[in-house]
Amino acid sequence: MRRRLPPLRALHAFEAAARHLSFARAADELGVTPAAISQQIKQLEDILGVSLFHRGARLSLTRAAALAAPEFNDAFDRLATAVGRLAPNGPARPLVVSAPPTFAARWLVPRLTRFQEAHPAIDLHLSATTRLVDLDREGVDVAIRYGPGRYPGLLVERLRLEEVVAVAAPRLAANLSELPDLARTTLLVNEFMGWDSDFPTWPGWLAEMGVAPEEQLKLRPFGDASLVVEAALAGLGAALVWRTLVGDELATGRLVALFPGRPLASAYHLVCQPDRAESLAIRAFRDWVKAEVVTS
Repeated sequence: MRRRLPPLRALHAFEAAARHLSFARAADELGVTPAAISQQIKQLEDILGVSLFHRGARLSLTRAAALAAPEFNDAFDRLATAVGRLAPNGPARPLVVSAPPTFAARWLVPRLTRFQEAHPAIDLHLSATTRLVDLDREGVDVAIRYGPGRYPGLLVERLRLEEVVAVAAPRLAANLSELPDLARTTLLVNEFMGWDSDFPTWPGWLAEMGVAPEEQLKLRPFGDASLVVEAALAGLGAALVWRTLVGDELATGRLVALFPGRPLASAYHLVCQPDRAESLAIRAFRDWVKAEVVTS
């Protein structure tokens, strides 16, 4: 029996827009403009004779569309599975990876050349954000997250525990051999570290180390962790930083760890959807990241 269906492109536009509840995000996923998504939805509404979305301040599904959307999602998943059986390697599509901006810039990006050399057929797209992205809704394949590791519904693999370490450029470090020396030098501060309650302030860290400064500390604030690291590299002062973010600089001697690091409660984790964990591109990235962590 011949199936009479609306155009597949219009159905695909509806499925993506219903999943994201956003014409703009659906457009990003499908590689078209929001206007094109809107046009496809309007065409589908005209064919079916029903409204699919309430177009208010926030896009929402009508009752009929809300009932049908899960079945459309399932249908496109099954279609993707069928295509995968025809082409086991899957159609070419980007591997979308989300990571915190500072981690992405200081640890991940400098190593991506090795991933591309090992997997030239994988087109990796890196999204740097501090948000806890919704992998399914936002089309993200893999995310690297810093935190306690409790991410319900996702496959979670701990990459490495983190620790805080005091560092300085070599010329400055030569004058900071004793703990009290730190209380007399400029101390670089990431002024937006309040979200990580376990990351110590300079006064707190010095107190942990048994130092009671006799004078007011010379604190110099910066807007994020990358700026703090760059300031330390420039010799502007000593910095408290995550060891992972300065591992390369410590290995090459551009920065010096002044004293032993202090473990933190959080760690870096790799997360993905359990049912997609063994897809070729995601598996390749998971294996590569874990190998890089071991050697870094």
